[in-house]
Amino acid sequence: MSSFHGFLPTGVMLFHSSPVIWKTHVAVWRAWRTLMTSLPSSAFRTSSGFCGSSDPSEEASSVSADKAPHTPVMLKEVLHYLDIQPAQVVLDMTFGGGGHTRAILKTAPKVTVLALDRDPTAFSLAQHLAKEHPGRVKPLLGRFSELETLLSNVNIKPGSIDAILLDAGCSSMQMDQAERGFSLSKDGPLDMRMDGERYPDMPCAADVVNTLDQQALASILTAYGEERHARKIASAIVEARRVSPITRTQQLAAVVAGAFPAFVLYARKDRLQRPAHVATKTFQALRIFVNDELNELHAGLNVAQAALKPGGRLCVITFHSLEDRLVKRFLRGEDLSNLDQYHFSPKKQGSRKERVVDEERDCKSACWFPVRRKVITPGKNDVLENPRGRSAKLRIALRC
Repeated sequence: MSSFHGFLPTGVMLFHSSPVIWKTHVAVWRAWRTLMTSLPSSAFRTSSGFCGSSDPSEEASSVSADKAPHTPVMLKEVLHYLDIQPAQVVLDMTFGGGGHTRAILKTAPKVTVLALDRDPTAFSLAQHLAKEHPGRVKPLLGRFSELETLLSNVNIKPGSIDAILLDAGCSSMQMDQAERGFSLSKDGPLDMRMDGERYPDMPCAADVVNTLDQQALASILTAYGEERHARKIASAIVEARRVSPITRTQQLAAVVAGAFPAFVLYARKDRLQRPAHVATKTFQALRIFVNDELNELHAGLNVAQAALKPGGRLCVITFHSLEDRLVKRFLRGEDLSNLDQYHFSPKKQGSRKERVVDEERDCKSACWFPVRRKVITPGKNDVLENPRGRSAKLRIALRC
């Protein structure tokens, strides 16, 4: 078996007992198996320029430690619903640029923030902030799936945390650094790994697009990007890589764009009704697949459930429908380990009576009580001020 076996997503390693998020799970399983057994060595990939490499300390130094490098999403709403009191312990599960953590520290005296991030660059920023606030910030480096061990290592017992913020997805800091390979608009190596420095042998986005067959690529784009033209895009990728490996972000964007007529390139619209590039969903799908984001989100929600005190508050910010459906169904107590292969598809709208019953069921979880039934989205002014947060959704629940 390839040395990449240790980086199989949680749902793949435990495929029979915990198929958490695979929408087309058989095809995605085959995609991972193919990827793990056919990848060249890490040295070959690095020398070939497939994946970028960077020093997290250098990246951290390029981002001011005195100022958050992005505007925190729905900051007022988060602080309101977390309702932080003096001397409480708060877990920020996605430190990122530290915007939310900084605001939490100012909210009440003697608050302690456990600052988690899987990205070594964000961890370095958290370490800087810890020096500014001695004893009040505890930086933690790791994934959601590693959090239980990390909390134990700093003597945080289950059921002892007062409030948790989980901000899912990719940070603005990662998007702004072209060398990380997340950005569609900035050219860089086709990487997309959030913690590639920690796991240099972990497959990157270039490995995916240059190794997997057309069917596997289409399955990924369908499952994680909800891309209607997945087959067409996958075919274009396979044809392009026969000529030359796809190793750059804008190279991939051009390949996807080439699969459509010119007038379709920016035919899609975002929430601000601005033109959105036709490759946007392709980039989303690859990023989610490479970083195993949905399995990690599910693991994070489970840890949050165990870590919170009774009456503790959980705020979860998501940025696309797959994440939001997972959070919504987790908070209402659905068993996400035994659902069928389409359990993250949007549910069909039933009659008014059925919708009322469905809403009432949201309040009957044995572990969670929803503070609000309806999801919270950014206001118009917030979206204008921070366009990247336009698709954000906030859900809040109390631990029963």
